[in-house]
Amino acid sequence: MSTTPRTIHAYATFAKGEEAKPWEYQSRPLGPEDVEIKISHCSICGSDLHTMDSGWSQTMYPCVVGHEIIGEVTLAGDQVKDMKVGDRVGVGAQVWACLNKFPDEPCKECAKGKDAYCRYHVGTYNSKYRKTDGAITYGGYADYIRVTHEYAFKIPDNIPSDVAAPLLCAGTTVFTPFKEVGIKPGDRVGIVGVGGLGHLGIQFAKAMGAAAVVAFSRSASKEQEIRRLGADEFVVYTDEKQAADASKSVDILLITADANNMPYTLFLSFLAVHGTVIMVGLPNDEIKFSPYPLVGKGLNFKGSAIGSIQDIKDMLELASKKNVRPVIQKLPMSKVNEGIQMVRNGTVRYRVVLEN
Repeated sequence: MSTTPRTIHAYATFAKGEEAKPWEYQSRPLGPEDVEIKISHCSICGSDLHTMDSGWSQTMYPCVVGHEIIGEVTLAGDQVKDMKVGDRVGVGAQVWACLNKFPDEPCKECAKGKDAYCRYHVGTYNSKYRKTDGAITYGGYADYIRVTHEYAFKIPDNIPSDVAAPLLCAGTTVFTPFKEVGIKPGDRVGIVGVGGLGHLGIQFAKAMGAAAVVAFSRSASKEQEIRRLGADEFVVYTDEKQAADASKSVDILLITADANNMPYTLFLSFLAVHGTVIMVGLPNDEIKFSPYPLVGKGLNFKGSAIGSIQDIKDMLELASKKNVRPVIQKLPMSKVNEGIQMVRNGTVRYRVVLEN
């Protein structure tokens, strides 16, 4: 086993507004708990674009994005016992957490199995190993990646690699809050935004027992496709009559859309008394809404960030059993900028998957 750094060939952005360009960098040495993965597929997440554009905060350039990764283990550290060379695995939006392994610094989040919220959380890209060597992380628009083995997940045999990629972030992001809230028999679940996250939210809500799933979109252009994915009802929320008729129509509302200046007060009107709104979409601007629906209907407001190690395992198991499958469009990795533009333009149905 080689623990030495590897030259990794990637596509990086070097400044806000620039296209991704070929770039090489030296990986971290392979640690005893790490695995090296030869990347076969990486899908394009909306977070990639926000990061490339320094939309949420100042990005550390050069930046290699991509955190919906599938590939094959090519090296495994001496202490890795749960996977071996040749295993097909996926990597999501996180590559390291302390997992409460440091007695001098107990971690409440990791101790509770909430490692996505670890104080030393290391994201797959544009992040640093602050607790260890301080190295910067680079993502999946590349030919290889090295991560700690806990954050490499074996992919069920019945899910093809290209289709599996979006599950690692998009799938986890919508599954986890549904798991935490608990979809009860009789619950009606609404999904605002029917793109990369939303089309999976519809499928997971049905798989987890929702009595009905209502899709909310700005236009009717996707209605037939979304109904085929399992939506029972479709509401064009920019249509005043349709929006009014949808008042108090759902018990759980998952907001996946991340555009600026969205009508959040209108979205809250769709919730029934004591309903729960879940935020997973992250616009670049501050959100604004009236507090009256929250108080007047006794609403619960919940945020959710990706998912824990166990959440991802549970998500993959459910996707395997219930046939939850992303709808994808494939491009070669060399056409990464074409794929990014498809996401920017909103023309993709519903996830671009880059293939090495």
